[in-house]
Amino acid sequence: MNEENRDVISIENEHGEEREMLVEALFDMEGESYALLKDDNETFLMRIENEGGEQYLVQIEDPEVKQSILDAYEIAVDAATGDNEDY
Repeated sequence: MNEENRDVISIENEHGEEREMLVEALFDMEGESYALLKDDNETFLMRIENEGGEQYLVQIEDPEVKQSILDAYEIAVDAATGDNEDY
């Protein structure tokens, strides 16, 4: 999939600065929702939290937790890709 087919969102940080990010993936894992976001220089994994009918992106501070989620996501993507090889 090329970048022009992906959703673009604006993220505001705690300092009020906005930056545009491409939504690479949205996925659920162990009862939590996550967003994989990308800008020109970096890729970010954020947890999606719902509060009062609004959705918020929350940074995952623990590098081990972040890596565990990314590893599981990669395994799931690889498995899904392998399932579709015959089509």
